[in-house]
Amino acid sequence: MRSFVQGVDLRESWDRYLNIEGMGTDQRIVKKTVAWLRDEFAAAARRHDRHGTARLVRFDPSKIVQSESRLLTLETFCAQRGLEDFPYKEQIEAYQAEFGSSTSRPNRRAGVIRRQLDALHWLEKLAAEEPHPDDAAAAWLHPDLASRLESANLHSLRQLAERINGVGCGWHAPVRAIGAGKAARIVEWMIANESSTKLFISPHACSKGNRERGLSIPFLPNASGIVPFERLVVPSVLDGSAGQFRAPQYQCMINAHTDHQAVLAFVRSKRGLTHAEALALNRITAGSDGDPFAWRKALSNTQSAYLIELERFTIWAVLQRRKALSSLTFDDCIAYREFIANPTPSEQWCGSRRRRIGPAWRPFAGPLGPSAQTRTLTVLNAFYRFLCDKRYLTGNPMSGVVKPKQPRKERVLERVLTLAEWKLVNDALKTLPSTSANLRLRFAVRWLYSTGLRRQELLKAKLGDLKFLALPASPGSAPVSGWELRVIGKGDVERDVAVPDALIRELSAYLLSRGLDSNPLAPANRQVALIGQAVDISARAPWSHEAAKPVDPHRPIGAQTFYDHLKSFFRTLSERIAYADPAAAEVFQHASTHWLRHTRISHSLAAGTDLRVEMKNAGHKSAETTALYTHIEARERILGNAKFFNTLDGEEAA
Repeated sequence: MRSFVQGVDLRESWDRYLNIEGMGTDQRIVKKTVAWLRDEFAAAARRHDRHGTARLVRFDPSKIVQSESRLLTLETFCAQRGLEDFPYKEQIEAYQAEFGSSTSRPNRRAGVIRRQLDALHWLEKLAAEEPHPDDAAAAWLHPDLASRLESANLHSLRQLAERINGVGCGWHAPVRAIGAGKAARIVEWMIANESSTKLFISPHACSKGNRERGLSIPFLPNASGIVPFERLVVPSVLDGSAGQFRAPQYQCMINAHTDHQAVLAFVRSKRGLTHAEALALNRITAGSDGDPFAWRKALSNTQSAYLIELERFTIWAVLQRRKALSSLTFDDCIAYREFIANPTPSEQWCGSRRRRIGPAWRPFAGPLGPSAQTRTLTVLNAFYRFLCDKRYLTGNPMSGVVKPKQPRKERVLERVLTLAEWKLVNDALKTLPSTSANLRLRFAVRWLYSTGLRRQELLKAKLGDLKFLALPASPGSAPVSGWELRVIGKGDVERDVAVPDALIRELSAYLLSRGLDSNPLAPANRQVALIGQAVDISARAPWSHEAAKPVDPHRPIGAQTFYDHLKSFFRTLSERIAYADPAAAEVFQHASTHWLRHTRISHSLAAGTDLRVEMKNAGHKSAETTALYTHIEARERILGNAKFFNTLDGEEAA
């Protein structure tokens, strides 16, 4: 760099300092190397906030001499300025005033060279520094690249590594003006400096298509390392193949050689979706052959819940305790019980759990409450019991781990809307704009209240599950007719739920809005979801991402999408009535789909419905459970006390 600054011939400098014997020299490589040297020195200066020095070392002193060759001749200058008839002395003075004297230019160049050599002397040791994980990207990468990364909130090398590992080969897509070529050079630089930064870049970031195929990400021991279970691959020393408490492999009754395989075996042992159910929900797609995690597309709700708990536990064991699941002790399990109550550091463990392929995914949304902690420990205890029963492990480290003390359960009646609050809901539903999503919300809310169905029971229902009954007259009673819906509730128990005629009329109108036959019993409607997708997104929001997706009016709405829409509706209603009725506004802040089920059962019992009838309709195993929804005991308590106090008032008056 010194030789270049001092004007030594570029080829001669290359041959003296950088050329390798027997290797040909390409002039383009020489120029690229000089540019790289300048950038490295400039980056070192920026790391120490010497931005003026950074600009200085990137300046080419030869440009000062080159500019001299582009100066106008005196004759041309005078012709352009209209000085042809002026005395020669005045022409020279005007020329020098414009371009400077012939001696000032070399002196200026010499001054720049002197300052550059001083800067290089200062930078000589700094440029040999190694990058650190928390260094700013601008301290090491070209300023143009660094500024574009910073605009995408990628300020440090650690953030950059987490984005690359979290997303894969398409990590650069949201970053303006960084295409595949520049992204590849950034990844190459990160890989070249892994030994000093300790930020290991996964091979999946260098190959296209892996993100879409769902292939695994290797274990990242010194990066965040937190990726979903199906994408986590741990080293052999932590995979459980030689776990401390493993039983002999020849005695094992499941096809599992590692803890990862044991987790999958346990999850598969729980009831999953049937093939027909999976197809109806579009969870099995074409092209899944060869995908080692295609089974995820057919998980039932129970299997998904169990996998979430085991996913968290596996990541914690490997990253936090540096142990395989089959090597954890009782003390480790106690430590995990304390950890889930306060996952720390929170920025590493807590965040969004929605987008599983993004770098922001985290296993926890926040600390778990007592009920959630109990559920977690129950699942893990069942997991280890399963492994012991199948002779994969010799013992259960979760056995004897005491669950946290449960707070007093909220009484059912505290999650019930009053008749006045239900009227507010009904009135608000009628004022919603007539979009497909709002029509669906209005229809679904009335069904939840009128039938007392659980959210999953309603969303899984098809029109083929509806039937019209016409029962003949019997001695002492008139003929009876009406509608029923067959649903599969908890424990896969089937039951028939009565449906009012008014809901069937609303159903016909709702089917028409989806472009379907208005007759619920039409043969073409048998596989149609009772609660379907919105069909007008492309017309209302043609610019949105959802508009590009094909809409099938036969398919059901996602449970989370429906839940979010209902919660948003309740929040909006709460804000609207906050001033006029703050008590009701507080109720709607907490209301959810299950509140509508509680409300239905409570209102039905208050109206005089027989307890046994309501028990069958709600799918309760015991009449005692249904009785929790009744106001009778509270009503008698209030009336009895009122009578007593009235008596006291009468005695005092006497």
